[in-house]
Amino acid sequence: MTEVVTEAAAAAGSWRRAGVAGAALGVIAAGAGAGDAIERLTVGRGMRKKARLALDAAGPYGSLRGMPGTAYADDGTELAYEAEEVEGAPDGAVTVVFSHGYCLNQDSWHFQRAALRGAVRAVYWDQRSHARSGRGVEQAQRDVPVSIDQLGRDLKAVIDAAAPTGPLVLVGHSMGGMTTMALAEQFPELIRERVVGVALVGTSSGQLGQVNFGLPVAGMNAVRRVLPGVLRALGSQAELVERGRQATADLFAGVIKRYSFSRKDVDPAIARFAERMIESTPIDVVAEFYPAFAEHDKAAALAHFAGLPVLVLAGEKDLVTPSEHSEAIAALLPDAELVLVPDAGHLVMLEHPDVVTDRLADLLSRAGAGGRAAADAESSSG
Repeated sequence: MTEVVTEAAAAAGSWRRAGVAGAALGVIAAGAGAGDAIERLTVGRGMRKKARLALDAAGPYGSLRGMPGTAYADDGTELAYEAEEVEGAPDGAVTVVFSHGYCLNQDSWHFQRAALRGAVRAVYWDQRSHARSGRGVEQAQRDVPVSIDQLGRDLKAVIDAAAPTGPLVLVGHSMGGMTTMALAEQFPELIRERVVGVALVGTSSGQLGQVNFGLPVAGMNAVRRVLPGVLRALGSQAELVERGRQATADLFAGVIKRYSFSRKDVDPAIARFAERMIESTPIDVVAEFYPAFAEHDKAAALAHFAGLPVLVLAGEKDLVTPSEHSEAIAALLPDAELVLVPDAGHLVMLEHPDVVTDRLADLLSRAGAGGRAAADAESSSG
């Protein structure tokens, strides 16, 4: 009997630790956003669950699908992509390749995808270990850390499979922008021979270890010391932590909203859409990708974009990749168009979709993607 009680107590302790771990991860990320989370916790759990289900059912976000395909990374990882074709498009038409950010997926480009449909050929893909793509083989089977360079090679595999010929416009948000820089560093001949335009949205060329995520500097320094170890520990108990993460879903919702958006009046269905994407990223994937950002340094790679039409766009209130990082990129590409969007956070393409789509339409026009494509995209965004 004593043995059974001891096991039950141990199980209960593990459950509590999972819940605390999930909450701790949220608090580490949330900082000053905890007040919003606490407010959410005062609402009945059943009511909150019902509201989330209603938003999931009502929101069309993430519902757009294209022609599916699979590319294979150099380690054998399956990379899922979807192509949006244009009926009657001439040979040599531009293909726009969209790369998403950390803990997101190809659906994060929902509004831009809706605007560009039928106007320009586009490819959307899921980064390794995200959404429909397979778990990274090197990570799952050989415990090799994820690197931004690996993501650049993954993007090359997607291009080879989905758009092996013709001009390209590369669009990357956050980690997707870093992926695009890594592609340029490793495959400069591809940039030179085929790329006719680049958009870098809410991203950074390096020095991400200095970002304080809106927290006091002293507090963030302490977080930096412990966060890699905390994430490794959480990743090693993924199943347990996922249960704790579900138990603290309301706290995470407050965290996600704070670090995704700036506007207080953001559409709740869009906020829930972002929440769903981020929630769907397993904790061990969150853990294994995180160290790559501290090592990321691709400032020198930006030189490969010199002379091309380049859009550098960021939200002025982005706490994840602050707008100063976009300004630093633009300083290294003086001919680039720099757009800083007021009252916008990290998911600027969801928070201010018209602004992002308009700027992309202008980039497509400058890149020679065709007047009709640019005009159609711009009119769709309005």
